[in-house]
Amino acid sequence: MRDAITGLIGRYDQLGRYFDRDAVDRIAAYFSESQLRLAAVELINREAAEIVREASQRLWQADPELLLPGGNAYTTRRWAACLRDMDYFLRYASYALVADDSTILNERVLNGLDDTYKSLGVPTGPTVRSIALMADVLCEQLLDAGVANLDQLNAVVRPPFEHLCRGLADNNVRAR
Repeated sequence: MRDAITGLIGRYDQLGRYFDRDAVDRIAAYFSESQLRLAAVELINREAAEIVREASQRLWQADPELLLPGGNAYTTRRWAACLRDMDYFLRYASYALVADDSTILNERVLNGLDDTYKSLGVPTGPTVRSIALMADVLCEQLLDAGVANLDQLNAVVRPPFEHLCRGLADNNVRAR
């Protein structure tokens, strides 16, 4: 699995160049954000079930039709699959968060997911909303804990979630 540092080293190695000011600044930024990344991942590790629960509650409240007959989370089996998938997305977002490389989500999650969801008849609209809601819950908890300010959270914590949302929305934007 790649991360921001190995990706940077790989690019400069391929070019046969020493690190320039931009590379050094990128490395410094990565390390200056490391405390926030680790705090976010520790919170995810400790509160994953609560983050998924809260985000799913917000999703069901905003779109209760998902839980009704004909809705994509109707039946206990489908509802449990939704929660399982949310947990899956949260876990992989945490990997990308630590690595500071959202492109790892392409290989690990997004490639092939569209075909899988299409074959199962799973719409991505509610999935995208649930991922965005998990980012909201995580950022709210970090903000409440005084770990970082809103700008830092938007710059460091949200990008993996946004990458997942864009990747899923680009492939299939059905609402339900």
